[in-house]
Amino acid sequence: MDAPPELRRVCVFAGSAEGKLPAYREAAEQLGRVLAARGIGVVYGGGRVGLMGRMADAAMAGGAEVIGVIPESLHLREVGHDQISELHVVASMHERKAKMAELSDAFIALPGGLGTLEEMFEIWTWGQLGFHHKPIGLLDVADYWGSLVAMLDRMVEQGFVASKYRRIACIADQPDALLEQLGQWRPPQVAGWLRARDL
Repeated sequence: MDAPPELRRVCVFAGSAEGKLPAYREAAEQLGRVLAARGIGVVYGGGRVGLMGRMADAAMAGGAEVIGVIPESLHLREVGHDQISELHVVASMHERKAKMAELSDAFIALPGGLGTLEEMFEIWTWGQLGFHHKPIGLLDVADYWGSLVAMLDRMVEQGFVASKYRRIACIADQPDALLEQLGQWRPPQVAGWLRARDL
């Protein structure tokens, strides 16, 4: 069985908005502080706004390495964070996601919108296909991900997702608990060809 991953850098997917609840902002800042306290670097979308900006600022304040990856079109709109450790400006969203994955040992999704969902599900699909062997975590602040988790369980129940691929994602409502799960996670055995019998 593969050894648990060494978490040197964690990629954080997060909203470019802050959301309506103070709990979302508090969780983003807490995650940044916890990662810094554990000596774990941060990779994220490179913005200075929303939950992503709050998380990055908190991680930087705690002394963490913070690496942002942002498409040039967004950087030109002045949303790029210019006070982090490194900011990679890339040509496209596809290049952004590939670079973030390359630099990271695990992934965490904070509350966010369509972009956060798209990033999380793409990296989850890559894990199902065996393109990477890295864990994914959902930080379930104020039950934000509860309905999504129920939908994922429904996919398993109805035979569209194998339970072992559903378990690629860890879920917790506190950063420390989520990082403990990510640190103990082991990748599923990926079938050579994804058939119904692999469910």
